[in-house]
Amino acid sequence: MFSSLMWTLQLTLSGSVVWHHGIMGVLMTPRGLLLTVSLASLSRSRVTASVVTSLICRTNKNMCYNVTGVFMKNWDSLDESGVCSTERDCDDAYRVCQTLDIPFHQVSYVKEYWHDVFSNLLKEYEKGRTPNPDILCNKHIKFNHFHKYAIHTLGADAMATGHYARTSQEDEEVFQQLHTTRPTTLFRDRFEIRNPVKLCKGADLAKDQTFFLSQISQDALRQTLFPLAGLTKEFVKKMAAEAGFHHVLRKKESMGICFVGERNFENFILEYLEPKPGNFVSIEDGAVKGTHKGWFTLTLGQRAKIGGQKDAWFVVDKDIVTGDVFVAPTTNHPALFRDTVRTDRFHWIASDPPAELVRTQMMECHFRFIHQMALIPCTVTLNMDGSVWISLSQLARALTPGQFAVLYKGDECLGSGKITQLGPSEFTLQKGRERLVASRQQNDEPIPDPVG
Repeated sequence: MFSSLMWTLQLTLSGSVVWHHGIMGVLMTPRGLLLTVSLASLSRSRVTASVVTSLICRTNKNMCYNVTGVFMKNWDSLDESGVCSTERDCDDAYRVCQTLDIPFHQVSYVKEYWHDVFSNLLKEYEKGRTPNPDILCNKHIKFNHFHKYAIHTLGADAMATGHYARTSQEDEEVFQQLHTTRPTTLFRDRFEIRNPVKLCKGADLAKDQTFFLSQISQDALRQTLFPLAGLTKEFVKKMAAEAGFHHVLRKKESMGICFVGERNFENFILEYLEPKPGNFVSIEDGAVKGTHKGWFTLTLGQRAKIGGQKDAWFVVDKDIVTGDVFVAPTTNHPALFRDTVRTDRFHWIASDPPAELVRTQMMECHFRFIHQMALIPCTVTLNMDGSVWISLSQLARALTPGQFAVLYKGDECLGSGKITQLGPSEFTLQKGRERLVASRQQNDEPIPDPVG
């Protein structure tokens, strides 16, 4: 996320603690527990943060928790009236802390966000790809810079966010046992085997946010709690109302890229990248249908705004060398459908890589590249450089370079990899078959029956 708010809750404990509502149990040390609740995280919901904070503070009545709220600023932004929306969000965060009678702090990662997320985003657009800033923000900012701040600067044992997700730590018996001191010898420290922490879907599958967490590190996940793991969004809203957080309930839940706000994306991106005009070209006959201001203003599958065209045309491919953007006349044109992608080096959350994949070089699981899209069965093949080929059991529309291929096995999110290469489209395969048939007819060769 570009403009994000984080809450930090520091809880002083010893021994083990089990969260109420059956949400989680976790082994604690005497240093205390730092919980960070994202106000404008992947759900972009201020309601979520307020409820998580309230939930933890309610538990404080029965346990010795010292809770501190921290507002995290990632982006300097103004709305259409010239007012900084981040200041309003910070004020809302402060009011929640006042209501709950907990300390409040602020931290800024504007420079880090620009360097680690936004600069990367611009480079990806220039390469003709479509990046996912939400996944990158979680990887580089919330679960890296902020995680280190929480653990090393504030001295916390863990952080908790308002994401709808859960981890395998919540049910493991080891986290309900008393703390035991580990052997301190160098050999034992270096080779001690620890159970990896798995990232799993939350109870509210409609709001599940594991997709956006698919690039976070094992170390960060091990020190993260998800208090909303067993709750639905509707129940969270009910809790917010009961807690009296009406000022955040009235806020509209933001969608899309938050730092763009209500502005047109094309206008926004052209503030940072020089226009590079080119042609819209028909994928079917090569005819020029119109012009555009730059391939980076468009992504595969979207409707192309072409002046003077009566019918709708959709982006199916881009050539950043010539500047041509290829379009097709229907939203379900075969040029938009593929069943194979390759990623860069894949990020495996729990096991790098899974034992099954190491043993056989292939693994059956499920795939998605858009949040909340239906999962597709797939076969994963591991390459020597750590990248993977993913073969889908069915065609998928608008598979897009720059987006992340996220893999699941049951409720577990295995991790993700950035899509760097696409297999041939159904349109390309059809054209290839037609040329083969024409060639054989010309040479009087027998034409084989189509497979399947």
